[in-house]
This record gives sequence, structure tokens and C-alpha cells, in this order.
Amino acid sequence: MLLAFWPGFALADQVFFPAKSGKAEAPVLTVYSSLDEPLAQPMIRGFQEANPDVAVRYEDMLTGEIYDRIVGETDAGKKTADFAFSSAMDLQVKLSNDGYAQVSNLPMSAAWPKWANWRNTAYALTFEPAVFVYHKPSFAHEPVPSSRAELVDYLKRKGNAVYGRISTYDIERSGVGFLFMARDQEQFGDIWSVIGAMGAAGVKLYSTSSAILERIADGRFVLGYNILGSYAADWASRHPDVGIVLPKDYTVVMSRIGLVPQAAAEPELGRRYLAFFMSKEGQTIMARELQIPAVSPEVAGENTANTLQELLGPQLRPVPVSPGLMVYLDQVKRARLIAHWNEVLRAQ
Repeated sequence: MLLAFWPGFALADQVFFPAKSGKAEAPVLTVYSSLDEPLAQPMIRGFQEANPDVAVRYEDMLTGEIYDRIVGETDAGKKTADFAFSSAMDLQVKLSNDGYAQVSNLPMSAAWPKWANWRNTAYALTFEPAVFVYHKPSFAHEPVPSSRAELVDYLKRKGNAVYGRISTYDIERSGVGFLFMARDQEQFGDIWSVIGAMGAAGVKLYSTSSAILERIADGRFVLGYNILGSYAADWASRHPDVGIVLPKDYTVVMSRIGLVPQAAAEPELGRRYLAFFMSKEGQTIMARELQIPAVSPEVAGENTANTLQELLGPQLRPVPVSPGLMVYLDQVKRARLIAHWNEVLRAQ
């Protein structure tokens, strides 16, 4: 409760999972995570089945809050989470780079993809493409754009007919939206023609995936650009009018990163949870029950990096877990990109 009065900290949503062994004095694993607690339950359940002697305190919070809590608690000489799981790749790597995370040498460390492992400290644990999402009935007599060039052509031809019915993330308010846009700028020399075409078509901007997907599902929008594929797949499984395209020119792939903080109260429990996340069992639970694509080279089948890479090969462009991610935290570069984004949209 003291955190509610600590400047800069919001009180996180906390859920406590008692040890399955029933021991009242069981050790407690504390997790700070940006993954909604209901979605995380299958992973927690699987971990506790393998570790019946461990209780779990799950604190569900925003990505920026995770970073602030870990830095603030560590700098104050206090203990912090035993495991941190966040979709803010840049902030997680900054924690690692600035000494707020500890090395975790685990059974799967050597086998983990090189792009997904920064010095055995920060591990990418998911494989989530940025996709085009579309309203299937709206394309009954029209091919769905499958590349950025095709998207620009479609918007130029159909701009008036679909005006105000195209959507993407607001990069000023959405961390993943900014990450995808920054990668677009690196990967595609003509990206501003895409942004300009969307601006001319009256693009609508939102900070969350659900706001966009809800409007595509009911036909208010015809197409969403650079939407996080894991959320899109979940909506498509429940709404038959939602379709997904992995752009064939290139598909950016982001990941949620897990690490054990330097000031963890129970670092060995944190490593045990991270090891479970990376295990074949944990990655299978994530792919099948959480509907989030798995990274592990040991896991095959639907909804895995293995299958996507077999199907699409070099089309996929994973964001490497490296200090290069911290470029996106440079406030001058960030402000410059956002200003240019707004200028191109306003010009239309």
C-alpha cells in the first residue's frame, strides 16, 4: 500500500496465487508484467504445477510502470520483482544495459536464437508479427493489399470510398506503434508515401489494438495497418469477418522480453520462472493457450517462430534484442519522427 503514496508510482493490479502444496510459508515469486492477468493464468498454472512449492504474486501494470518501479525500487535500496515481462522492448533492454537486470544462465540459453538473447540477461520470449488486418466482406470483390505498394495503390484508387475507414496506431500514445513505425523507416525507403496515402484516406489513430480490431470486426473500418499479430489472431479466432495478411514485402516482428531484475528479492525463483517460460512446455502453453507465437526452436506446429520462418523466411524481420533498441528512447530522435509523422498526415 505504501507504493500508492510513493511519487511516480501507481498501485498495480495484484493477484495472489497460493502454492499448490498448501504450505502457508511457501516462497513467493513476484512478477511485474504488462500481460493482462487473465491471459497470464495458463502460464502461472503451468509453472505452479511444475513448482507446487511456490506461490506467485502477479502485478499487472503498464510497460512504463514496470520500468519505473524496478528503477525506483532498486535505486532506493529496496527489493523489486523477481521476474519482469514486458512488450516495451526498448525499456527492457535499457534495464539490462543500465545494470538493473542480472545474468541468467539457463538450460535453453545456448540454443536460444541469437537475435532473441542479449548476453543471457534479456530474452525475447514471443514472436509477434505486425500485420494488415481487414474486414473480409469489404474485400469480397477486391483483392486484399498484401504489400505496402499494394496498400498505397488501393488507397489511391479507393480513397473516397473508404475515407475515414482506415486505421493504425497513434505513435505518440502507443509504444508498439512507435516501435513498428521506427522499424518501417529503417526497412522501407518509401514509407512516407504509405503514411501520406493513409493520411489522404482519413486514417483514424488509436492507442490500443482492441479499439482498431473492434471497428474492423463490425465493418466500421475496412483495414488496419501494422497491427500486433497476436491480438489480431485472437480477434480473428472469435470474429469470422476479421482477416489477416502478413505483408509480403517485409513483416516486422516484435517480442515481449523477460528478465530477472538485479535487485530481485528471490532471484532464483525469477530464474526458475524464466526457465519455465523458455522450456518446451512453457512455450507450448504460450502458443496454444495464450495464442502468442512461441520463439523456442524446440516448439514446432502452428503459432510458432519455427512455422512462420519456414513459410516466410527472409520476409520476416524480427527486432533484435540489443542496445540498438535504445535509439527509440532518444527524445530528440523520437520527437523528430513524431513531428514528421504529424506533418505528413496534416499535409493530406
